[in-house]
Formats: sequence, C-alpha cells, structure tokens
Amino acid sequence: MQKYKVCHIKFILTSSLFAYFYSVLKAIMSEQISNDPLHGKTLEFMVTCLVDYYGWEKLSTYIRIKCFTNDPSIQSSLKFLRKTPWARKKVEDLYISMTKRKKQ
Repeated sequence: MQKYKVCHIKFILTSSLFAYFYSVLKAIMSEQISNDPLHGKTLEFMVTCLVDYYGWEKLSTYIRIKCFTNDPSIQSSLKFLRKTPWARKKVEDLYISMTKRKKQ
C-alpha cells in the first residue's frame, strides 16, 4: 500500500511538471508566431481591409494592376492575386505599411 502512494505521488508530480513545461513552451511559441504581422490573416481579409481603408481608386494608384482598376471586386482580385506571387507580395507589403500607419 505504501509503495502505491509513492508511485502515485511521483506520477502526479511528473504530470504536473509536464503540464507546466507544456504551458511555458506554448506561451513562447505563441510569442514567436505573433511577431509576424501576416500570421492568421487571409488574403481576402487583407484586400478587404485595404479597400475599406483606401478605396479602389486610391488602391489602384498604389498597386497598379488591372484587377484594381477595371471593374474591381474582391473575388476577381483574389483570383488574380492567388495566381500571381509578385502582386500578392505587393498587397501584403501595403497591408503591413497600412497597419503600421494605423498604429501611429
């Protein structure tokens, strides 16, 4: 009976230490991920925010692509941006600069 109690206490201590280290590791990982301004942001979310902030006309002056100038819509822009890495990069960069400007 005594041996069972000792083993049970060791198990409880071991599992609580594991839980503690897991929570610390999880906190560290979430801090590292949160440094990326694009983490968790979808392309649709970024385009919608840019359109709300700048409007289609001003957005088309910052990023000169036809999907922003000729009959613009969120869906047509997303279709083009998903196929064109250089244009997507421009949208991401403009979104990052917009969020930095909003914070100031």
